[in-house]
Amino acid sequence: MTRAWTLPILLVLCGSVVAAGLFSSGSPGEAVTLLLVFALLAGVNSPLIFPRSIGALEAQRRSAVDGRPVVFWRSGCRYCLRLRIRLGRRADRLHWVDIWRDPAGAAAVRAANDGNETVPTVLMAGRPHVNPDPAWVRAQLDADGG
Repeated sequence: MTRAWTLPILLVLCGSVVAAGLFSSGSPGEAVTLLLVFALLAGVNSPLIFPRSIGALEAQRRSAVDGRPVVFWRSGCRYCLRLRIRLGRRADRLHWVDIWRDPAGAAAVRAANDGNETVPTVLMAGRPHVNPDPAWVRAQLDADGG
């Protein structure tokens, strides 16, 4: 759990230190702007913008029932972030598994990727797709009518 928040916390701390330096040198406007930029970067790289994660076993069980794909992801991954942003509201149509919070999810990704924890890995109809194009994922979701 702490690994998922390491980068966002470091971004906020670094931004705070630099902003404090700017503030003390007489540039409060620049300090506030910089701190907001670092806070935004921290938010984007945190688990907060992703749909609620569930365990891999539960995600696979739900997927078997409702046919929705499973996305294995981790915070700080720019490709996961790209997929999440490009899916927009469609992101709720998938089951999300944070591999840093779920050892079974990490094991499933390693099994699908020759021992590597390459994310995002999308499990669609029981078949893994490693770092798929977000447009392709959207098209699959639209084709299924979900």
